[in-house]
Amino acid sequence: HHEKYDGSGYPDSIKGKNIPLIARIIAVADTFDAMTSDRSYRKALSSDTAIEELSRNIGSQFDGEVVEKFIKAYSKIGENNDTQGSGQLRR
Repeated sequence: HHEKYDGSGYPDSIKGKNIPLIARIIAVADTFDAMTSDRSYRKALSSDTAIEELSRNIGSQFDGEVVEKFIKAYSKIGENNDTQGSGQLRR
């Protein structure tokens, strides 16, 4: 799970669409989860900050199409969970 979209990952330096789709999806979901979860060494980032970080790494670490679809799906979940009408995504 350490392959990067630009081919700079390991163990095989696989690049772009040669990385299996499931691995590209898991990379985005796992990274989002890691950023938005409390760790022993830092507090969780907000979902907005995590989404900005995913977007910043499109083309280098992540497949842009996968990130865009993740953000769209997550936004729909946020809308459904928004009980105060603020439109803010919650985690």
